[in-house]
Amino acid sequence: MTTARGNTIDMSEENKGLPGVSAMSLYLPAPRVDLERWCEWTGNSWPKILAVVGRSFRVPDRDENVYTMAATAVLRLIRQNDVDPREIGFLGLGTESSTDNAAGAVIVRGMVDRALDELGLPRLSRHLEVPEFKHACLGGIYALKGACRYVASDGAGRRAIVVSADIAEYERGSSGEQTQGAGAVAMLVDAEPKLFEVDLWHAGSASDYRGPDFRKPFARHFHADYPARHKRLADFPIFSGRYSTFAYLDETVHAVEMMLQRLGVSAGTFYEQDVKHLFFHRPYNMMPIQAMSVLYVRGMARGDHRHDELRILCGEAGVDYEDVMRECASAPDLFSIVLENAEPSDPYPATTALSSLVRRSAEFRSLLDRKMSLGSETVMDFGNLYSAALPAWIAAGLEQAASDRIELAGSSMVVVGYGSGDAAEAIPIRPVAGWEKAASRIGIERALESRVELTRAEYEALHDGEHGGPFDYPRRDAFAVSRIGERYDPGFQDLAVEYYSFLR
Repeated sequence: MTTARGNTIDMSEENKGLPGVSAMSLYLPAPRVDLERWCEWTGNSWPKILAVVGRSFRVPDRDENVYTMAATAVLRLIRQNDVDPREIGFLGLGTESSTDNAAGAVIVRGMVDRALDELGLPRLSRHLEVPEFKHACLGGIYALKGACRYVASDGAGRRAIVVSADIAEYERGSSGEQTQGAGAVAMLVDAEPKLFEVDLWHAGSASDYRGPDFRKPFARHFHADYPARHKRLADFPIFSGRYSTFAYLDETVHAVEMMLQRLGVSAGTFYEQDVKHLFFHRPYNMMPIQAMSVLYVRGMARGDHRHDELRILCGEAGVDYEDVMRECASAPDLFSIVLENAEPSDPYPATTALSSLVRRSAEFRSLLDRKMSLGSETVMDFGNLYSAALPAWIAAGLEQAASDRIELAGSSMVVVGYGSGDAAEAIPIRPVAGWEKAASRIGIERALESRVELTRAEYEALHDGEHGGPFDYPRRDAFAVSRIGERYDPGFQDLAVEYYSFLR
């Protein structure tokens, strides 16, 4: 295969079986904020929030953090699928919510090992890689790619686990407050997968530095303007909503279009005929719909058979056809606008206006129903899971398909991941024969059924870090922070180190 630059890619491995995912599991913390009630508290429009964001989000309990959620998801994965822990040679953690700058997945490993001891099961292999992957919401997909490469190369004969876990939190009263959430998704990765193959040979990648798109600089904690009223160390991001949306849409389309180039297909043929289901990074309900509408418009512009239709749509949207064509061939430098101290503006205004019109068309709504509906209702109750958002939607979609007896084996599907800052990945996946058995064990209902409906006072106290114990509800086979180290002696130090317990 030859790339656009004339470089040759060795595709000899293509005909071999592809690595991929054999099983998935999901964990959501119990404290839940109903967004309809939140709208009553805050005066926001419930119909708008429902359409744009979703129905609810979860908040970690006082004794939970990103590591306890990740470990709970991993333990569920092992037990629900009778995995022999000694066969695991790679445990990758994708997160942007880690609280330790030295250790990552090894913390998860420590909790899981001790729980396995208590359950009378063997520990994870001592010969286990434990990397952490960080790039905003894309860390989990980078971890999945790393695990697939591991089982297909030097980890041949062994298995891998990838866990994406995050806590999305925003200051109360900010424009991002309704897009909060927390949870973890674990995936078992094999050279011969039982759920779906991951086709890295045709994956599309894209990245560009966008400066203050969405960041968590450490120095923000020492600034006088950073929220001082909270009684805990907050992890609120530094973000610019409109600018971040521009960055998401721009990078996503570049990754998808690279994937289409590597597949050797046109956008129109792929969206209408080849691909059966699409899953995008989903921080809130409307974002993947926006991305798909922009891809749809660009597909019309880049094809050679829908230009007359495109001209008619441009007239209806009140935009110039030539402007749309120029935008679809351009590669604007979004960061340069910031460097010039200018207010970030839409780099594709004509395309945006046209995509807004397209979203209201019967044809596009039909595409959404046919290609992007699997699991979409379920994830309306997940909230924003950052790096776990895309894996969670995949899990919900596959479990729904198994429950509804939808035949997917061999079907072309695509997952599109994104991380602010920014970077994107578009990866073809294919469910394998017998995928239904693995999908039926994911456990979405189990993840959703444990919940504590928060009152306004409880939500605000939990959000702001007011002292108190965890909520009283049944918790089994989960992990919690039991205490935090305080020693800072010359001979031994564990200041701020978290210790964990297994709740059986």
